[in-house]
Amino acid sequence: MEQLRRNAYAKINLGLDVLRRREDGYHEVKMIMQTIDLCDTLTFCRKKEPGIVLKIDKENLSAGKDNLICRAAERLFVETGISEGVEILLEKRIPIAAGMAGGSTDAAAALMGLNELFGFGYSLEQLQALGVTLGADIPYCLMGGTALSEGIGEVLTKLPAPPPCVLVVAKPDIDVSTKYVYENLHADTLAYHPDIDGIEEAIRNGSLSGIAKRIGNVLETVTVRKYPVIDEIKEQMKKAGALNALMSGSGPTVFGLFTEKEPAAAAAGQIKGRGLAGQVFVTGFH
Repeated sequence: MEQLRRNAYAKINLGLDVLRRREDGYHEVKMIMQTIDLCDTLTFCRKKEPGIVLKIDKENLSAGKDNLICRAAERLFVETGISEGVEILLEKRIPIAAGMAGGSTDAAAALMGLNELFGFGYSLEQLQALGVTLGADIPYCLMGGTALSEGIGEVLTKLPAPPPCVLVVAKPDIDVSTKYVYENLHADTLAYHPDIDGIEEAIRNGSLSGIAKRIGNVLETVTVRKYPVIDEIKEQMKKAGALNALMSGSGPTVFGLFTEKEPAAAAAGQIKGRGLAGQVFVTGFH
């Protein structure tokens, strides 16, 4: 095989709780993760000459060795001792610095794509063990779908797919530092914790309304305080008919859960028209 393409799907958090800050500086979390249809696409071309070449169709993203795709490819190549090289083209659609695991899902797609292209024969579990050394979200991104995520994000329990729904995903024109959000979160004094067990139960029962009424994200307590536009987008979505709306990850992206496409499309148009977000998508669970 000389070439292959692989999609890298964005994720949202239907629930995100932070239980404590560990002595090693990491935060212990309990989350419900969900991939959505919005995705980047990576094309891999095998080369006889050694080296990793990354090309990106967006100018505002580094294609150097610091890119997580290059770091993942380099780690895999060092592990296998391969003497060949690869050229990778990234078509970027997932918003950058958005709380949607864009970098992690690209790195996961790189690990899976290169494993298949070169026939390395790594299992999913082996790729996950390698991936977690690069980023806590990568093991989940390798698995995708619906999952309970615990530990620092690497302890995963596969869940059934939730009922289908229409999602509006809106990323306001701000970038949020995940480091800033976690540094300003005081997990030991949080008055609110989302009902993660209840969300899991609603998923297992196939109840979209049960999921919607329980979604929650403790990181909103930090991010919304600094960027009130997040709350404005949430309220706009709910006024337009969303069952509920929530910030994903550390933000600033907001998603709304809709049962019908027409009100979802109307909400997307209103959010764009009011200048609340520059990047708005109507999509669904993947």
